[in-house]
Amino acid sequence: MDRIITISREFGAGGHSIGRQVAQALGIEFYDKDIVRQTVEASGYTQELVESEGEDMTRTESILRGISSSVFYNDTQDAIHDVQQAVILRFAQAGPCVILGRCADVILRQAGIDSLDVFIHADDVHRAVRVSELIGSKDATQIQRLMAKKDAHRHAYYTRYTGKKWGDSHNYDLTLDSGRLGYDLCVQLILAAARADA
Repeated sequence: MDRIITISREFGAGGHSIGRQVAQALGIEFYDKDIVRQTVEASGYTQELVESEGEDMTRTESILRGISSSVFYNDTQDAIHDVQQAVILRFAQAGPCVILGRCADVILRQAGIDSLDVFIHADDVHRAVRVSELIGSKDATQIQRLMAKKDAHRHAYYTRYTGKKWGDSHNYDLTLDSGRLGYDLCVQLILAAARADA
């Protein structure tokens, strides 16, 4: 198995857990927080700034940056994205791995690096249960707001830096409903696809 696997995911759909299990099953590296750490080291920005800017962007910010792109425009998020892109490419060139989020699917495609691209989604009920566990709260309003905010930011970020629609099945090799299928079956389906392509 010499494939690189990228996993994009809705917030609370279990993409991190599924990706880690896939990497463990294949005996390959799993990159998520490692991308943040390497970006911090390479850029000199703080970890807090990289984490807040690394995959988050509101729709308004995306529109404003799109308008401003006709003139020279660069900011912290653009700089962080550029460093993250270089980090992702370095990880991919080092060998088979699973990379979580951060437009890795498009970054690799543009670099001519073959990857199996996966999108994980789920219904609001399953996601809310997972988010409740992650944040330690059962406040339904808080959970719904956080899911909507995180997804909106990821959508805007992906659109800004790829020109594509986040979550559109045409952009991925596999789109899996983790709420309906369960994490274990999602892992097995990704493994089957990765091994079939080997």
